[in-house]
Amino acid sequence: MDRKRTIIISFLSLLLLAGIGAGGYVWHKAWLEEQFLTVPPESPGQDIMFRVEPGQIFTTISANLKKNGLITDTRRFLKLAQQTGKTSSLRAGQFKLSTGWTPDQILHELSSSAGIMKKASIREGLTWWQTADKIQAAQLGSYKNFAEAIVDPELLKKYGLEAKNAEGYLFPETYLLTPPRGDQSRYMAEIMLKEFFKNAAKVWPEGLPEFEEMNKMVTLASLIEKETGNTSERKRISGVFHNRLKKRMLIQADPTIIYGLGPAFDGNIRRSHILDKKNPYNTYVIRGLPPGPICSPGLDALLAAVHPEDHSFLYFVAKGDGSHYFSKSLSEHNNAVRQYQLRRNRKTYRSTQE
Repeated sequence: MDRKRTIIISFLSLLLLAGIGAGGYVWHKAWLEEQFLTVPPESPGQDIMFRVEPGQIFTTISANLKKNGLITDTRRFLKLAQQTGKTSSLRAGQFKLSTGWTPDQILHELSSSAGIMKKASIREGLTWWQTADKIQAAQLGSYKNFAEAIVDPELLKKYGLEAKNAEGYLFPETYLLTPPRGDQSRYMAEIMLKEFFKNAAKVWPEGLPEFEEMNKMVTLASLIEKETGNTSERKRISGVFHNRLKKRMLIQADPTIIYGLGPAFDGNIRRSHILDKKNPYNTYVIRGLPPGPICSPGLDALLAAVHPEDHSFLYFVAKGDGSHYFSKSLSEHNNAVRQYQLRRNRKTYRSTQE
């Protein structure tokens, strides 16, 4: 009887120990889970630049996170992502993370932040070479490679540009991109061309015209863009150019001469420049529009070119406050030139509105 009791007690003891062991294992496992979720890999942490490549799978990303000391357990990180529904939400890009962050903070940053971005602000009215300078300054490409990209026959053909370069079609916008690996000059040229055609659909909602007609309007829009920064005047200035073209009058726009002189222009238009018949962009001596756009116009200028104001004005002159005086006759225009240009106050004169 005693032997039987001893066996029973021993068995119960084993069960108790097993229960304690199992409970201890469960408690230890829960403790490890809690530690993983609440305790960062390092304290204090250090910043780590971390990159997620396009198309990279979650397991590769988590393995790289662990390799960089940003998480301590890839399996538990996957479980956290599954529980929060973020296994497919991680974004490609470059991120500034910290080894002092918890896994939840890491997951939140990778799934909700755009990461570190490079910005290239291309304003309206820039020439292709000014745009190339901006691309290089933003560290998104080089001047040389961008210049080569915009004259590449394959790229021009891809977007239906029957021109020697993409001038006029490098749409002005603020572009935000993930810091690239290597030179992205061609990529930048392409996204700017895509942005042009996205906006062109707003100008021609019923469909784009043939390239020759579209190029005329883009060229005209580039003149409008260069002649005024005052949005309210653009359709009126467009009407002046349309009227002069109908009457076969010379356009006589200074910005066209300047463009023809290229990047070397020193800021001063001389009489020799105005009389120069070798400059194909000299609208003081060559009738009609210049051979192509002289800058990249924005949407407002494009709309103004296609939808000019209906009036009888043939001339305009800057008043020195950012606006223009419009005239219907040469005598009226000459009077305006004397009033607003020849007698102008050089200290207060400005070409754009503030």
